[in-house]
Amino acid sequence: MRETYHKALGSISEALVEMANLVGSAMGRATGALLDADVQLADSVISTGDRAAEMQRDLEERAVALLARQQPVATDLRMVVTSLRMSADLERCGVLAQHVATVARRRFPDHAVPQDLRRTILEMGQLAQRLMAQAAEVVITNDVDAALQLEQDDDRMDELHRAIFQHLMDDQWHHGVETAVDVTLVGRYYERFADHAVSVARRVVYLVTGEHADDFRAEPTTPR
Repeated sequence: MRETYHKALGSISEALVEMANLVGSAMGRATGALLDADVQLADSVISTGDRAAEMQRDLEERAVALLARQQPVATDLRMVVTSLRMSADLERCGVLAQHVATVARRRFPDHAVPQDLRRTILEMGQLAQRLMAQAAEVVITNDVDAALQLEQDDDRMDELHRAIFQHLMDDQWHHGVETAVDVTLVGRYYERFADHAVSVARRVVYLVTGEHADDFRAEPTTPR
């Protein structure tokens, strides 16, 4: 009975890693579709988002069944509860990848991203994929230090997001309102994707330590 129970717990972790890999790959392909105006690639990403939603529903069903039948406590209970929340983060990432692909599809056969912003968008896409890969690794290893580092790595995404707005407000912008809207939306999608990857990592901190990431990171004050 205990072996079956631990296998069920392990299968939930494996499902989270699979979801993370799925949505990370989806965002990578969505970036390719966006920059290359590849409508077939965009369509494949849009269908991937549905797969992420299906995986989340399956994981929720397994987690609820585990709660009802086994009544886990302590770390096991935290694992089930945080897994439910992580799956919601990951499902949302699948939706965000779909949104990026939808922008590419809507502007086909034209390119949604102007030449002078391609490098920024490419870096955002690559960074989003890398952050999600790091989040998947944190889920596998339960490495608290790596989880906390992920939030620092996300600072670069915030810098790139600000750079987009600075570029749009520049007097030299000449690509029109429609393109400005597209780029603004895409930048937001990448930034939110990264936030969800960080959220997954922060939940691992809680799973391992029983403390929320902000509390765990805070150093105790020394009386003077």
